[in-house]
Amino acid sequence: MSVVILVDEFDGKVARSTGELATFAARIGDVTAVLFDENLLPQLSEFCIDKVIVVSDANRNSPAEVAQVLSQIVKEKSPKAILVTSTITGKEIAARTAIRTNSGIITDAIDLASDLTTTQSIFGGALIVKARVQSSCAIIAIRSNSVDIDVTKSSPGIERFSGSISESLERVLSVEMAAKGNRPELTEATIVVSGGAGTKGDFGPLEEFADSLGAAVGASRAATDAGWYPHSSQVGQTGKTVRPQLYVAVGISGAIQHRAGMQTSKLIIAVNTDADAPIFDIADFGVVGDLFSVIPQATAAIKAKKP
Repeated sequence: MSVVILVDEFDGKVARSTGELATFAARIGDVTAVLFDENLLPQLSEFCIDKVIVVSDANRNSPAEVAQVLSQIVKEKSPKAILVTSTITGKEIAARTAIRTNSGIITDAIDLASDLTTTQSIFGGALIVKARVQSSCAIIAIRSNSVDIDVTKSSPGIERFSGSISESLERVLSVEMAAKGNRPELTEATIVVSGGAGTKGDFGPLEEFADSLGAAVGASRAATDAGWYPHSSQVGQTGKTVRPQLYVAVGISGAIQHRAGMQTSKLIIAVNTDADAPIFDIADFGVVGDLFSVIPQATAAIKAKKP
């Protein structure tokens, strides 16, 4: 075995971040995916995965239990590395696993070389750091939307694994998913519409515009810190990294912190009243104007084109 990845699950599906982990892992060697929901097995054939370890008798919603399973796999299989997605939960799992296995840990990596050298972007993208874990097994948490997925089909072998969960661990007795609307999840969306300080707290026009495109809604740190939009929707260095086909930045000046989380988007459109706003430096198309005039017109035009 070479590299183990932890399968990400979202809304009953394998998240695209799993494909990213597999792509990074394949640079190093054979890829083994750890899966807790056997019903998701067919979806893993979409990625470059050599083997799947299907875990029973453990709760995927408990970071403590997942970490205990991963630590057992490390001791039994001796992989070179374990890769997880750098979410809040992913980093907790990584930290717990590193402690249990006496391994080094790196979080928020944006790239991974074949020799396990990681790349991190810090201070809002002002500095790039190269680092490598010296222990026998590296625990690495990688930010989502950091690489194009290798979509090579695979027919991975299956191995069953029964985790031995300690009774002393804290237990997750039940999980209740937060209510969500019809918009796609931010890191999974192909189109993202984000608002910033220029919205003055009124995200209504942006949400209507996003819904006309089938897009997710994001926000800058200024907007979330002001309490105008949930922190879970923040795009940026200290928020989520997105890499959609289309990113529309509305009323966002384009500070380094925000750009670090969206600048790899395929196509960027910016709407701002300030013609000198830094966001225009990375935008493919820009509109200098009042968002409360521009966005409703764009929404109306899109709806008029629909059957």
